Amino acid sequence: MVISQALRRVQGRVGQDAILMVDDDAELCALMDEFLGREGYQVASVHDGAAGLSAALNGRYDLVVLDVMLPVLDGYEVLRQIRRRTNVPIIMLTARAEERDRVTGLEEGADDYLVKPFAAAELLARIRAVMRRTSESPTIKPRLVELGDLRLDERMHAVLCGGVPVELTESEFVILEVLMRAAGRIVSRDELTAVLYQREATPYERSVDVHVSHLRKKLDPYSRTRIRAVRGEGYMIAG
Repeated sequence: MVISQALRRVQGRVGQDAILMVDDDAELCALMDEFLGREGYQVASVHDGAAGLSAALNGRYDLVVLDVMLPVLDGYEVLRQIRRRTNVPIIMLTARAEERDRVTGLEEGADDYLVKPFAAAELLARIRAVMRRTSESPTIKPRLVELGDLRLDERMHAVLCGGVPVELTESEFVILEVLMRAAGRIVSRDELTAVLYQREATPYERSVDVHVSHLRKKLDPYSRTRIRAVRGEGYMIAG
């Protein structure tokens, strides 16, 4: 698929974070382009799932904003295919407020989700929160964290589980790092939510639980070191 001139212009700019908007609502994309542009971001937009997948895999983007309801390929399929190739941060947009829709996105590897309609300022806050987690501070020396048969390389953003490389999403990586650094201590859902999203957990929110469930499924086949749920309190890991 040919990448449009607009996409090439965004990919060619240096010094500003590049965001890919994949949404069939052209008016919304134009509004977000204008709003996020004023905030210092470079935004490219495509309007169907196939074009979004091609752009995400062939372009150089710091974050993808991906709608669920898309023509050609739906957002979940685009998400799955992107995750097979890259860990680029992804924020899902959905017009459906049902919990199962949000959970599906998180289970497939989305880093955050936002229900339509939303305020532009809220999307901006979510983008900043996710990108803070993915950016590396040059003042922090690279560190390795080891616990039992788990080895987490902060600089390389890599995890070895019983000697086997395991691919994690950004959110899963952050949760594992927090738990490993707090080994032997219960880390509450509120703490994990604050680290992931820079906000308080909302009542009945399951975002953290979904990420932890996905993380355990990836680690458990290779590792004897287990993440344990502590009922009513949070999660802990011990070597």
